[in-house]
Amino acid sequence: MDKRQFLKTASTLAGAAIVSPLLQCNPKHEKIASTETLYNWAGNLQFSTTHLHQPKNLEEAVRLVKELPKLRVLGSRHSFNSIADSEEHLVSTNFLNRLVELDKETRKVTVEAGMKYGDLCLLLEKEGYALHNLASLPHISIAGSISTATHGSGMENGNLSSAVAAIEFINGNGALVRLSRQKDPDIMGAVIGLGAVGMLTKVTLDIEPSYDMAQVIYKDLPMHVLKDHLAEIMGAGYSVSLFTDWKSENINQVWVKKRPNENGEFGFPSELFGASPYEKAVHPVQSMSAESCTTQLGETKKWFEILPHFKMEFQPSAGKELQSEYFIPIEHAYEAISSIQEMANEISPLLFISEIRAIKADELWLSPCYHRDAIAIHTTWKQEVPEVMEILPKMEARLAPFQARPHWAKLFTISPSELESRYPKLNDFRKLMHQYDAEGKFRNPFIERNILGNN
Repeated sequence: MDKRQFLKTASTLAGAAIVSPLLQCNPKHEKIASTETLYNWAGNLQFSTTHLHQPKNLEEAVRLVKELPKLRVLGSRHSFNSIADSEEHLVSTNFLNRLVELDKETRKVTVEAGMKYGDLCLLLEKEGYALHNLASLPHISIAGSISTATHGSGMENGNLSSAVAAIEFINGNGALVRLSRQKDPDIMGAVIGLGAVGMLTKVTLDIEPSYDMAQVIYKDLPMHVLKDHLAEIMGAGYSVSLFTDWKSENINQVWVKKRPNENGEFGFPSELFGASPYEKAVHPVQSMSAESCTTQLGETKKWFEILPHFKMEFQPSAGKELQSEYFIPIEHAYEAISSIQEMANEISPLLFISEIRAIKADELWLSPCYHRDAIAIHTTWKQEVPEVMEILPKMEARLAPFQARPHWAKLFTISPSELESRYPKLNDFRKLMHQYDAEGKFRNPFIERNILGNN
């Protein structure tokens, strides 16, 4: 079995993704027969069909949903499992990327589903507004990100889905559905919908006035200080990330991103629990150039130039990697980190880097942070598929006592029965799927197995 087929058959997940204009839909929206093979961003997953459709407006998207018997929706293709795969038809949101409305009075912005966060940031900043947080990459689509509970970091910051005030989607019958946080309880299940409730077409997000930020990177934080000071360290800035290769008793880097205080000062300490600031810009993988990374060394920039780790204008890496991530209740963070540290000899040869982030609890049904503040242990792996898929169950076994929840768009092997025990609203989500897509038009093997429990 080759690497790509191995990934397809593994019990893993993938999030929505971006699709560049590889193929054009014809005016009649018939299925596209093509020999062009489609891959996800990382290149580790080959999609099971070449039938790619790219509607250019809402009317075309509605017609496609009505006409196609089975489909999955693609965003930026930044997913590492088969969550966005389809054996029949793929519908891309690539051209559904316009700003719909900026409501300054209510501080809301509405965009089409395919817009990327990096593009929205520029539009908002021009009008003097900002988002509460961003993921490490600004290159990802908004709909794909919120559908899979993608996140940034910050003890007081919810994931990107928590900023959603309203959504519009096409249900399985081809009808438009609009849900708002203010009026519709169903939105708590539909926002992180894994592409299984319908095709997202518009998203409304909370915004706030633009703000300045700066970041300083600290080196060699002793791992043991996390036992008694984890909350202080993760709360040392508006957004804090810990990077480690597990090779020593130290955290390699601590990325501290701050907003100024009321006096306009950032107040970065000269030492952080034994870690000292770098005097030059660094990449999370220290052997790589920092050219693609956002501004460091305490220089003041706008929010969107600091919150991500990587600049919009740079591809952060060749994409040839794998990713996994597990969310642990924050009260068990040190135990979980220590347990993974014990696997250092197994992990390190397969690793680019691991990142530890904090995310605030929320009310979204399929959020890994549903009703619990969490620490996320993210790992960027070398693209050694069999070896990584062999080590993931070992990591998951170590994290099982803490009821670890996986990132929906990254690699995992946790069984459907375990997922059900860890996501208390999973059965309610199944009912929501049936309500909006009774015939299962948007389902695929990933949804069948991991959400419905069908092998």
